Amino acid sequence: MSVTHVQETEKPQFYLTEEHHPENSTMLGFWLYLMSDCLIFAVLFATHGVLGRNYAAGPSPADLFDLGIVAVNTAMLLFSSITYGFAMLQMERNAKMETLVWLGITGVFGAIFLALELYEFTHLIHEGAGPTRSAFLSSFFTLVGTHGLHVTFGMIWLITLMVQVTKHGLSAENRRRLMCLSMFWHFLDIIWIGVFSFVYLLGVLG
Repeated sequence: MSVTHVQETEKPQFYLTEEHHPENSTMLGFWLYLMSDCLIFAVLFATHGVLGRNYAAGPSPADLFDLGIVAVNTAMLLFSSITYGFAMLQMERNAKMETLVWLGITGVFGAIFLALELYEFTHLIHEGAGPTRSAFLSSFFTLVGTHGLHVTFGMIWLITLMVQVTKHGLSAENRRRLMCLSMFWHFLDIIWIGVFSFVYLLGVLG
């Protein structure tokens, strides 16, 4: 009696290898991260709103803040967001060198922003207005310092991506990373506008 050969049946649809979309999962994960960062800054803004007028007989915002320097610092961060936007436009054109140039200009503006912020902190501490002087200054240094740390992290990320683009070009992975950094950078810009308006302007003029 001959042995019948049973052909292997096709696998059902749900056994087939699932197509992965790393770009979608990456962007979703990054949006979740930005939302958690929003909560952190919301808490810091709320804390400053509560403690922002507790001067402990010390200097007030009108005594400490130089709105001219703060305005220049704000302009640096705004310009950096514009130049990053130009970098993204060049990325869409697949222009590697132009993308790197605009990323470099963005980094210069970011470095100037950090340098002015460090100058402000150093000047305040030298004047005896350090973070332990009053509740107002504690909340100020915490809020502005946290934003500065985020910008510092963004600068490190920016330099790393410039190296990656130089070595590997505008690959799909690098495009996705540049897009994530773009969202992060513009997010920091929006947070700083809130800091400038709520902390500096209202502090001096309010």
